[in-house]
Formats: sequence, C-alpha cells, structure tokens
Amino acid sequence: MKENIIKNKSFDFAVRIVKLNQYLCNNKKEFVLSKQLLRSGTSVGAMVREAEHAETKADFKHKMGIAQKEINETLYWLELKATDYLTTEQFEDINAHAVEIIKIITTIIKTTKANIKG
Repeated sequence: MKENIIKNKSFDFAVRIVKLNQYLCNNKKEFVLSKQLLRSGTSVGAMVREAEHAETKADFKHKMGIAQKEINETLYWLELKATDYLTTEQFEDINAHAVEIIKIITTIIKTTKANIKG
C-alpha cells in the first residue's frame, strides 16, 4: 500500500500540538489561546482523514480545502504563541512543520483542481 505522506505528517503534527497544548497549560498557565491552537492544529489531520474517504473528487478537494484553512489558522495561533510562550527555537521548529503541511495540502488541491478540469 502506498504511503500517505500528508496523512502521516498531519497526524504527527496533531500529536505535537497536543503536547504543546499540555506544555502551555501546565508550564505557562495559558489556557485560552492554547485551546484555539489545539482545536485548529488537530483538525487538520481530521480533515485529511475525511478527505481520504471522500465520495467524489470535488468532495475530496472541499475537505482538503478545509484542512488548508485549519493549518493556516494554526499558523496564526503559533505566531501569537511566539510572542511570550515559546522560545524562538520552539516556534521555528513547529512552524516549519506547519508550513510544510500547508505547502503539501496546497499542492494536493491544485493537482485535484487540474484533474477535475481534466
């Protein structure tokens, strides 16, 4: 069976987000923004999983579009977190992971659009 790179990367990212949320809540006593980060950061992988079993190519593109919006929102929350809660190194590492995911999803969406127009 062919490896699903975006499925694996989005799952690994979700695990990192859960751990980051725990760190922010336990060590930094930050609960409001971290909850937003947790919601959007874990939603990416959930939407990728939904897209995996889409009924049509259009449905697949739509679900991947939602995943793209969620990872973009996650980037926003990460940027806010960088202000006081994360070191530069922590931010750059997880931000790079998120940027990689958004690039992959964007490529998938563009390819799918081209295939639909076919």
